[in-house]
Amino acid sequence: MSTGPVEWAEAALPAMLDDIERLVRCESPSADLDAVARSAEVVALIGAKRLGTLPERVEVDGCTHLRWRLGSLDAGAPRVLVLAHHDTVWPVGSLATHPFSVQDGILRGPGCFDMLTGLVMAVHALSALGLRPDGQGSVTLLVTGDEEMGSPSSRLLIEEEARGCRAALVLEASGDGGALKVGRKGVSLYRVQIDGRAAHAGLEPEKGINATVELAHQVLAVAGLGDEAMRSTVTPTVASSGSTTNTVAAHAEFSVDARAFSLVEQERVDRAIRGLTSETGALITVHGGINRPPLDPSAAEPLLTRAQAIAARHGLPQPVGIVVGGASDGNFTAGMGVPTLDGLGAVGGGAHADHEHVIVGEIPPRTALLAELIRDLIAQERDAT
Repeated sequence: MSTGPVEWAEAALPAMLDDIERLVRCESPSADLDAVARSAEVVALIGAKRLGTLPERVEVDGCTHLRWRLGSLDAGAPRVLVLAHHDTVWPVGSLATHPFSVQDGILRGPGCFDMLTGLVMAVHALSALGLRPDGQGSVTLLVTGDEEMGSPSSRLLIEEEARGCRAALVLEASGDGGALKVGRKGVSLYRVQIDGRAAHAGLEPEKGINATVELAHQVLAVAGLGDEAMRSTVTPTVASSGSTTNTVAAHAEFSVDARAFSLVEQERVDRAIRGLTSETGALITVHGGINRPPLDPSAAEPLLTRAQAIAARHGLPQPVGIVVGGASDGNFTAGMGVPTLDGLGAVGGGAHADHEHVIVGEIPPRTALLAELIRDLIAQERDAT
């Protein structure tokens, strides 16, 4: 008797928990390229065991990404892109204060929710599909190593792999209650550099141009650029200035995180930040710009409808769609016009926070839904050709 998707996913849960533990215990903060390389090695070994083949390692600017191309070797075969990342925001040593654990149905550990559990789910879902070179469709699993930094080295890789795909499925963690993410804000990232002139703070401060004072003016100006009616936010974040306590600050800088639901709004904010003018005579230089375009719900809703139908067919929890302020690599694929469904990963909460956790009982049904969605997409495209 054949095994249904829920049954095989339940049977695979112990192996999935083992794989999640291995990844959580191999800490992988994005900015630590050696740690990311070590994590990539663990991901490669897990994937090789489950998928039967090693990935292609792609190193860009010292950051290690992994790519599996599975299924048909026919260049014209329908393709689905599955996106995941193995970097986290947690610094090496976080396991000492946030150890891996599974207790009372709750899994904890640095990066477990965002998004190591989703990565493991993707590997096991693809393993269950048993894609063959002589099959009718193909799937690329792309696992990047710098998503938490805005994907500076992997964006071109993602866009290259997405080109020509009929769907992109993103294994970021779910929204509250397991909701799938059908819309995301676009993200712009800036560093505002301020160059003044040093002088002795006690003897002749009037001969300086105080970069700290200029920073205060510019932080307030930038903080006022958001638009509540448009639900756009412009947030000054990290700031630094000065060199010694008795010197007029010659240099200062601060970072800005700007988010908007439309490209028009992103461009308005971009023009405003690039148009900042000095209040003290300091030189202002703006670095950065628009990082990710918005993920418009129109790119996701057909896939959400398909996922809901699959869930109903197999007795799985019925997913709903939500729009969120956070961004992901799905913004890139949606921006290319590729149908994109996000938030297919773990159910839990506390991304980037002390209470980060995953609900263990939700892992099997979510993995089953992912596998059946991929199967359905390939079958659809095969039938259409």
